[in-house]
Amino acid sequence: MTIREKMNSSGLSVVLGSFNRLKFLKYAIQSIRNELKDAKFPFEIIVVDGGSDDGSLDWLLKQKDILTIVQHNRGKWNSKPIEHRSWGYFMNLGFKTAQGKYICMLSDDCLVVPGAIKNGYSYFESELKKGIKAGAVAFYWRNWPEFEKYVIFKFYGLININHGMFLREALEKVGFIDEDNYMFYAGDVDLSFKLHHSGYQLLISENSFIEHYMHANKKTRIKNLDSFESDNSNFIKKWKSLYPEMDFSPENRSTLIEKEFVDESDTVKIFRKESGFVRLKYKARSIISGKSGD
Repeated sequence: MTIREKMNSSGLSVVLGSFNRLKFLKYAIQSIRNELKDAKFPFEIIVVDGGSDDGSLDWLLKQKDILTIVQHNRGKWNSKPIEHRSWGYFMNLGFKTAQGKYICMLSDDCLVVPGAIKNGYSYFESELKKGIKAGAVAFYWRNWPEFEKYVIFKFYGLININHGMFLREALEKVGFIDEDNYMFYAGDVDLSFKLHHSGYQLLISENSFIEHYMHANKKTRIKNLDSFESDNSNFIKKWKSLYPEMDFSPENRSTLIEKEFVDESDTVKIFRKESGFVRLKYKARSIISGKSGD
């Protein structure tokens, strides 16, 4: 079998979008490398960069195990502003390039808790072998340090894949992410609805956990909020016409599936070192509980 054939039949493509988060991108990539170094299946890592100017591109070009896609998304070219493209557009660049049977979507400001990807892969494989038409598998994740428990969001009753895995074949059949109607928010929720509408099941890997650090790039995150209202409005307009009986009221927008989990590897210690006041808070709590704070 060729490499492409092996990837198509049993491989995994890990896709991350990134912009000006070099420090955290390095952490994320290392956690992926640690997770997959002894994987029994072929894999690739794809990073789609929006034209970072913080050294990310220089670093990425030196990483021979990473396929880097660059689409400059800010600034000017030939004295004209570069048109800002959507989150879905960037993720689709990675999704459409990927050759794996499965695509694992992660963030450049997250860490893979040991076992997360491999457990998700094994679970996906087992469900497909049972004849289940699975389109995606969600991983539990938490915003550290805001969340104590790990969560999976459900939007209007459907599981959302914030971090997790997709069957590449399913993504192709539903036309990937809608990159035209959502700038940043609701694109992932829309994708879950598209998969569900096409008959695919959205599942949960009960033994897959991700740590996410919300404060990696506050300016970018605040800027992304600008599109929330229009994105949400476009989503409701689209799906209300297809599911007129569904309750799309604000109070029914999201619910949480929570899960307690103790990470023996203390993966989040990397983030703890990045936040002085959080580290002090953690140590104070640890002293009270009699545990080490580092």
